[in-house]
Amino acid sequence: MADPAFTSSDAVRSAKPLKHVRTATFAGPHRLELGGELPAITVAFEIYGDLSPEKDNAILVCHALSGDSHVARHDGDDDPGWWEALVGPGRHIDTRRHCVIGVNVLGGCRGTTGPGSINPATGRPWGDDFPTVTIGDMVDVHRLLLDHLGITALKAVVGGSMGGQQAMLLAIRHPTRVRGCALLATAPRVHSLSLAFDVVARNAITQDADFNGGDYYDGPHPAHGLAIARMLGHITYLSRAAMEAKFAADRMKPRDVRTQFEKRFSVGSYLAYQGDRFVERFDANTYLRLSLAIDLFDLGATTTELAQAFAPATCRFLVVSFTSDWLFPPDQSMDLVGALVALGKSVSSCDVRSGAGHDAFLLESELPVYGGLVRGLIDRLDRDAANQGPDAGDGHLDPLGHGATNVFYSRRLDYDRVLDLIPRDASVLDLGCGNGGLMARLARRGQRRVVGVERDEGAVLTAVSRGLDVIHADLDKGLSMFSDGQFDIVVLSHTLQAVLDVERVLREMARVGRRGIVSFTNAAYRQHRRILADDGRVPDFGGGGTHRWWNTPVVRPCSIADFEDCCRAFGLKVLSRHYLDTHRGGEEVVHDANLQADLAIVELGR
Repeated sequence: MADPAFTSSDAVRSAKPLKHVRTATFAGPHRLELGGELPAITVAFEIYGDLSPEKDNAILVCHALSGDSHVARHDGDDDPGWWEALVGPGRHIDTRRHCVIGVNVLGGCRGTTGPGSINPATGRPWGDDFPTVTIGDMVDVHRLLLDHLGITALKAVVGGSMGGQQAMLLAIRHPTRVRGCALLATAPRVHSLSLAFDVVARNAITQDADFNGGDYYDGPHPAHGLAIARMLGHITYLSRAAMEAKFAADRMKPRDVRTQFEKRFSVGSYLAYQGDRFVERFDANTYLRLSLAIDLFDLGATTTELAQAFAPATCRFLVVSFTSDWLFPPDQSMDLVGALVALGKSVSSCDVRSGAGHDAFLLESELPVYGGLVRGLIDRLDRDAANQGPDAGDGHLDPLGHGATNVFYSRRLDYDRVLDLIPRDASVLDLGCGNGGLMARLARRGQRRVVGVERDEGAVLTAVSRGLDVIHADLDKGLSMFSDGQFDIVVLSHTLQAVLDVERVLREMARVGRRGIVSFTNAAYRQHRRILADDGRVPDFGGGGTHRWWNTPVVRPCSIADFEDCCRAFGLKVLSRHYLDTHRGGEEVVHDANLQADLAIVELGR
């Protein structure tokens, strides 16, 4: 159906046989985590691209509840895959460079052993006798497949939703086998509202008159119950904004679909259509097993619990959430990021602006950001393997500045002075890091640890693409993901004047770092005074003529004198002062700095 209102992440999926699927069978018995035993396990998988002679270019892609091994099309005659936007020749996960493995999970219904498979003890489908499956059981089978393929270590594992749960557990349980882990629209456990929808969905299936205790393979399947379960699922995959965009304009004009479900409203005909289509390709018992596996997955609710769970992992992490996703909401991703930061793991994160809801991680419309982030992680892993550091650019010019938080766009003369103040063995947190200009220079000279925080999505994408660890967060909301004294140096470079809660940010700097370095444009500089006095205009404080008063990111212009007052008021100790006139090549100003210097660099202590 070509109707745009009916498009969804399910649009390309069908019950057609998979043309390029392979299988591997592993003799058992296989004991499962919650009890039960399988005499043998068959795994369905597909491979895209070629495995290198060293077998070091493999990327495992883990699917969500309704996915399978068919990640993307293999050629022009193949059917589209469920992550076609992300995986393929020349795409963000480039199958010309990498060997991508798509695998159907244990308990599935697309080739891997599941409830619809034959139980050799009875000669009939397992049905409800199939054991309860956990995410851990799925990961155990992934390991068997990797062993079968002779892959001792993955370049990366990538997964969204339930696939993200598999990815994080693989990184935890088999740390030597995973170099990079990309987690999209997922969480270390589902929240109660999400759990409630799954409970209702499972009840819809088991209470269908045709469910027959799970033994329905010789008769009518519980199509009504499974379709209702899928309708509920589609509601959770979308956001309010997405629903309004699809159905508000013509809510009283339902599409003419053949269905037994209500279709009085356009949203009703959409849900009925999606539910009926899903029944054509999915098994009800599999839905029960996989949704329960998602709900049983629980790595912890607190930072301490999550830190204990992730302690064994050694890989680089990328955590991507989507602003309108309420099924796996951004705050749960930030809980995960906080635990990884507390452990000192290499992690980058981004909360991608999207109105699409949970489905965003599968949609091509959201691909430029989340796809670019995944590519950035993979490129960094390639640089790691080649012993190359982050992309440092020319080390002097920062053409994109510090994103929305930067108020200093000219040649970064402050960088040299800031670098001189940072010992090479110090750990550094760069607040308002922008596209990572300072971070890249620190990393290039071999800094022990460098982490950035940036609120502008585009700047985060650029920094991650350069191979830097950047956390997407708003400084005005505090630095709760960092513990007391976690860093030796905290830098606030040309970001002070863009924050709203100056006191909070400065106090947080003092809490998180042993020393702080703040640089800012001096609003009382002689040229700024002349513009205000003679022209009667508000100066563009460090904007290089790129902003006017109504769109400048400078919301807190301050002078050197103002900042000195601020330090005294907050009880901050000034260790050193460096006042420069950048219009004279960065000459240091000794006398009357509040008038003669346009750039201030102040070193703070507790």
